[in-house]
Amino acid sequence: MKSVIITGGNSGLGFECARALVETREWYVIVACRDPERGREAIKRLYARSWYKPMEAMVLDLGSMASIRTFAANYAARGDLPPLGALVCNAGTQVVAKRTQTADGFETTFGVNHLGHFLLANLMLRQMEPQARIIFVSSGTHDPSQTTGMPAPRLLTARELAYPERNAETMRESPGQFGRRAYTTSKLCNVMCTYEMSRRLRLEESNLQGITVNAFDPGLMPATGLARDYSGFMRFAWNYVLPVLRPFVPHVNSVRHSGKALASLVTDPKLERTTAKYFQGYKEEPSSTESYERDRAAALWQQSAELVHLTREETPLPLPSDSRASAA
Repeated sequence: MKSVIITGGNSGLGFECARALVETREWYVIVACRDPERGREAIKRLYARSWYKPMEAMVLDLGSMASIRTFAANYAARGDLPPLGALVCNAGTQVVAKRTQTADGFETTFGVNHLGHFLLANLMLRQMEPQARIIFVSSGTHDPSQTTGMPAPRLLTARELAYPERNAETMRESPGQFGRRAYTTSKLCNVMCTYEMSRRLRLEESNLQGITVNAFDPGLMPATGLARDYSGFMRFAWNYVLPVLRPFVPHVNSVRHSGKALASLVTDPKLERTTAKYFQGYKEEPSSTESYERDRAAALWQQSAELVHLTREETPLPLPSDSRASAA
């Protein structure tokens, strides 16, 4: 048995992924979420449906770098957990009503969706099995050709994304436009982080080379909490209209279907050596043209490391001051 950590595993896609992994009866499932009570409730619901005991909830707030570091330290201190076989970076947010910040002062969507998972994945690397898997949940909206109804990503420097008041063009946008673009941009960052982490793992002369990193697009999943910050009309359409249209619109999936597809990236033996790929559901697809720009991905990585104050003691991967970083 191996452990799997699922961020945001208490609801929506993350819960359905946890449910699918519980049904295999081969994984110790760790539901990582911000609210302890919601985490415990998720475990109760999973247990009630399966009578499966190897699972627990752990507290993790991706909007707080201190919370992420505490989570990683608590995990490392545990001597009773099976080896870590997978990390599913699933939790995400989208804020459109107003501009908000994380506990560290970062723009919330970029801070949670990208910086939080970037730090977490780096901190957990030394805990991972030689053939472990990391999956970053992205979105088709990262690709301008698929952003119907959503503004195309605008990949600025990581510092400008973290502190948008430093970019005049960004500040001219309305809160709604800004929030939706922050979301699509964060999802582009997820894909670029996937490819860059895979490249850097391949540089290592250690068992880290066996760790795979892939990105996942669950498709449009109406009736989830992602639209909680939208207007009443938009929430109604999201919760009641789009589910009815699901069978007739491409890439619109039930949460259960997408949860199973996400779980397959953890369990499918055919993917044991597959890395730096982008999956739409069960199918490998090309990501956006911009997502393959290696120089920009390396810059995003290095600037992200600086923003979260990542140290050599915390990650085995090259940092901005390392000679290996320039070769990535």
